[in-house]
This record gives sequence, structure tokens and C-alpha cells, in this order.
Amino acid sequence: MPTNRIEIVPADAVELLDLQAYSAEELARACNVRPEWVVEHVEAGVLQVETSRNEWRFDAVTLVRARRIRQLESTFDADPHLAALTADLIEEVTQLRRRLQTLVAGRAA
Repeated sequence: MPTNRIEIVPADAVELLDLQAYSAEELARACNVRPEWVVEHVEAGVLQVETSRNEWRFDAVTLVRARRIRQLESTFDADPHLAALTADLIEEVTQLRRRLQTLVAGRAA
């Protein structure tokens, strides 16, 4: 029976990823989707892209976000905008937890 679990990748894990910029094809391959999926999500405003030498480039943070969006779409049959909103909320909760840990650690010191 399939589970509806979403893997939450901590923002710190992004630092472990290669810091290079990825092409649309590389991003698609890393997300196990067709390049058209990447184009559709950029055009919908769900993924951010940098243009370098007339070529789309994606950073590691966008790679993590794209994987999360793809997983949400697949697991919950969510449309791209709903998946992106959910990814935004997951990222915000992660940031808030990090800030809370910093505050708690500061009080304990």
C-alpha cells in the first residue's frame, strides 16, 4: 500500500549538493521528469530560473524545491500551484524551526 509521506529535506542539506548551476535537462533528469515538465513549471511561475548565455540555469535550492514539488504532485495528485504553495509552507516551517532552535540555544547559554 503506497504511503503519503513527503520527505522534508532540511535547508542545510542543500549545502551538500553541488553548487553548480543545472540546465533544464539536468534538473529534469534529477527530478525524474521530462524537460517539458521543467518548462511548464517555469512558465507557471512555480520554479525560478536564471538565464545565463541564453540558457536556463537552476541552482541547488531550486533543485530541492523541484524535487519536493514533483513528489507532492505525484503523491497527492496536486496541481503545480498547490504543490508549490505546499513547498513554500514546508520551507517556511523549516526556517521557523531553525530560528526557534537558535533562540532556545541562545537562552540556554
